[in-house]
Amino acid sequence: MSIPHIIVIGAGSTGSATAHDLALRGLRVTLIERGDIASGTTGRTHCLLHSGGRYCVNDPEAAAECIVENRIIRNIIPDLLELNDGLFVALTEADLAFKERFLEGCATCHIPARELPITHALEIEPFLNRGALAAVQVPDAVFEPVRFCLAFLATAQQHGAVVRRFTEVTDFLYAGGCVSGVKVKDHRTGKTENIGADLIINAAGPWVGSVAAMAGISVPVKPTAGVMVTLDGRLNNMVLNRLSPPSDGDIVVPQRATSIIGTTSWEVEDPDVIPAPADHVAKMLAQGEQLLPAVQKIPVRARVAAARPLIVKGDKEAREASRTFECFDHQDDGVEGFVTIAGGKMTTARAMAERVSDLVCKKLGVAVACRTRNVPLVSYRLFYQGGSYA
Repeated sequence: MSIPHIIVIGAGSTGSATAHDLALRGLRVTLIERGDIASGTTGRTHCLLHSGGRYCVNDPEAAAECIVENRIIRNIIPDLLELNDGLFVALTEADLAFKERFLEGCATCHIPARELPITHALEIEPFLNRGALAAVQVPDAVFEPVRFCLAFLATAQQHGAVVRRFTEVTDFLYAGGCVSGVKVKDHRTGKTENIGADLIINAAGPWVGSVAAMAGISVPVKPTAGVMVTLDGRLNNMVLNRLSPPSDGDIVVPQRATSIIGTTSWEVEDPDVIPAPADHVAKMLAQGEQLLPAVQKIPVRARVAAARPLIVKGDKEAREASRTFECFDHQDDGVEGFVTIAGGKMTTARAMAERVSDLVCKKLGVAVACRTRNVPLVSYRLFYQGGSYA
């Protein structure tokens, strides 16, 4: 019996983790990415390994997913993480009133949380607003997104996966009413070719809708943009969040020698064309200054806008949409051999990969369990030192 061949579309965090999961199960995997690794939304994230604290009150399902995956990621790729933890900080009486709800939410979602004396918080974070009223510590962490993806892909390559960069899927192939492969164009050579497969996984992040549309399918994913502002200096040791429900400009993430303030939220039509509006940038700086007054003294290094692939159903606003994820089997839409995995966070990419890989194996009659919870990833450096990629 031949080994099934799976094509994964998209080399962001979800696609990279999915290629890794399937390769560990012994399937043939080809990952196709129209740009470079993590060149879409993944490469423009906050670089945050969520504890789940940000969502524990308003989105407990996503919060519970985050803390489970936080622990797993710490075990399988510890060399890529800065385990600096996070602080949720109350600056106003309204923030202070939210503290009990926050602590209850953390307990419900099994997120370790402890209140720090404000004097101790100010010792750890000397640039923190001196008027802070309370601080709660949670196990947030920071990573570098490209290396995150490369570690998954380097491990996938060691198990036979093929990675095709700068190659865009332009259409699907069909046989007997089922998707049987893809048409692709290599953007470096201009050549086109057909690649056959037993099943296609759409893991294209905010572009899953345009990929699915090539098969005449609609998915309830709305690209939702956010602006982040990177400062040319590191002002905080830990990840700083406002102790309040998620809102614009309420988080500052330290990344190497920079500070990243984020983020706003609005729906966009085209994830490839997202400006960083001047008023959004100004709002990020103003909100960031509330947590860290020194923000006003640090030059801006970059202004970035990127789209989240949120699953939005009904009349919900983007800010209210859950950060959980969902797998869509398009057999239900009359198209066999094609599935989509969407939503989620970079923190939950491994769990998303497990979910869609379980579905793929069930559809193909492959009885192999997921191993990614316990298998350590090899160094990201090995992606360019071995394996098959183009």
